[in-house]
Amino acid sequence: MQIIIEYEASWRNSFLDGSNNEELPPKGKGRKIGRNFIGSIQALGKNTNFKYQPISKDTIMGILNRLIGEQRKLYQARQAPDYYFKTIEPVLTEEDIKDNAIITQELIFIRNMSGNTDQNSFTGMIKSNDPAFNSDFSPQLWGILFLSLDEVIQFILNEDFQFTPSLPALDPIVIINRLEGLNKIKPIKLSEESQKAFDHIQNRFSSTVFKLTTKELFILISFYASALYIQISRLQNQHALTHILTKQGNISGISKRGFTKKDFMDTYTTGEKKLIWGNPYILKEKKKGEGEVVQSLTKASGRLAITLNIPKEQARDLEQKIEDAGVSSFYIGKKGLAYVTDIRI
Repeated sequence: MQIIIEYEASWRNSFLDGSNNEELPPKGKGRKIGRNFIGSIQALGKNTNFKYQPISKDTIMGILNRLIGEQRKLYQARQAPDYYFKTIEPVLTEEDIKDNAIITQELIFIRNMSGNTDQNSFTGMIKSNDPAFNSDFSPQLWGILFLSLDEVIQFILNEDFQFTPSLPALDPIVIINRLEGLNKIKPIKLSEESQKAFDHIQNRFSSTVFKLTTKELFILISFYASALYIQISRLQNQHALTHILTKQGNISGISKRGFTKKDFMDTYTTGEKKLIWGNPYILKEKKKGEGEVVQSLTKASGRLAITLNIPKEQARDLEQKIEDAGVSSFYIGKKGLAYVTDIRI
């Protein structure tokens, strides 16, 4: 028995982790039930997440089940005691699948449906009058970010260190701009004094891991972020700061090591975090002798021939089931259009 299928614009990439042959992972901490989306720009940075999916035996079995009207996932149908293809599937080999395809690559944008948000954007009006920026303690709190590196190191090491901040009018934009500016400063090699400050924040914030770069350099923003939390503990002796801190005693969006713009601005704006609606599906790799190699979505159009070495009676029964189900078109892989053009017995 031979089933001939014509198809157009079939996508040959997978945007989810895991496998169709496995039960969906249960809902757990930090994840919803189901497989994770791995088509985002950040996820594609790991080339193992750029998944090419050729036609396989599983693909064919999924098509055959679809053609007879099976609605369950393939792994669920296989587990059923009345699985129709229980005797047919073992005789199907890779050699029985002939895929005559024209392959092209196309740049597409994938819309993110998992609710991820833009790391560097925010929405709504800015709450410039928030107590965090117009209280008596505000200049002493945020002034830490405007000290020189030497002053910050001395502040960390000396509990009696005093400074007179010279600041612009404080608001969330001023602070986030300063944080972004500090984040752009190149990492430094630790001197004797900065090594003492590094050791001090490691001991004081033992649950936070402060890492050096591969060249044994330290990222300066971590000195300023840690100093900010040291200042919070010192100011709490004189001021009530609970109304500007989270339940865990943190400044939203700022950790001991750095900051996340979207989380910081989410606290001080009237709108929701800005959703990421899509990104190009593309992988750039540098290969020796080739330079930069760019891969995008693989799209295929062509003709698929499936040969089933089964008895004639069984073949006629399968043909009748396909006719009865009346499936007019379906997907091969993702998207596209596929349809049966001929059944030969």
